[in-house]
Amino acid sequence: MKQSGELISMLTAYDYTMARLLDSAGVDILLVGDSAANVMAGHSTTLPITLDQMIYHGASVVRGVRRAFVVVDMPFGSYQVSAQQALSSAIRIMKETGCDALKLEGGSPELIDTVRQLTTVGIPVVGHLGLTPQSVHQLGGYRLQGRDSAQASAIQSQAEALERAGCCALVLEKVPARLAAMIAQQLSIPVIGIGAGADVDGQVLVSQDMLGMEESFSPKFLRRFGAVGAAIRQATSDYIAAVKERSFPTIDESY
Repeated sequence: MKQSGELISMLTAYDYTMARLLDSAGVDILLVGDSAANVMAGHSTTLPITLDQMIYHGASVVRGVRRAFVVVDMPFGSYQVSAQQALSSAIRIMKETGCDALKLEGGSPELIDTVRQLTTVGIPVVGHLGLTPQSVHQLGGYRLQGRDSAQASAIQSQAEALERAGCCALVLEKVPARLAAMIAQQLSIPVIGIGAGADVDGQVLVSQDMLGMEESFSPKFLRRFGAVGAAIRQATSDYIAAVKERSFPTIDESY
């Protein structure tokens, strides 16, 4: 798709029902993000979600997909201890979910070695640079990354190293559009942006944000393409009223 100039659509999914809907709509990639910790469990960061929980979400999504490429995040603590731990965690996710690829955050030399080990044994890996939510405390919050020349140069070098290590794609989060465009042009692998401008190879958003189900989260890069939260509230209100006034169920809706 990158070679032909066709832009890539990517959205998150955490359950079977949403995966079926997004897949049938034609999305190219579904990301089973560790953002499930925020969206599905109400945590303030992605850090609490476990390997077992990511496998549960990943397997649920894969069962709902017929055509999309499914990527599962490796959660915090499942690959940072050692390359051996990372390989063991990765094998579990691949075997128990049936997904197509895994995503790891960061670009340190140790992480590059881990990516190389995973891709060497045949596990497709998507990289993730810029704002890496698993490092939110080290980064001092959810801030724009690559703002000065030193940061930009480091991200650019890490992106190139991830490609050399065998990554099949790269997510760039919350970086200046000019930097993201440069990296997308330099790499032969697809670069998927979130808060990284338009001149990359594709875009990713959290589905609940894009659909307007989560209305309190309003970063600059987010566009809401629906008002599903309001629709759910209205449908629920109508249901409650129908129950209270005994207009549901009708005779036709009874056995």
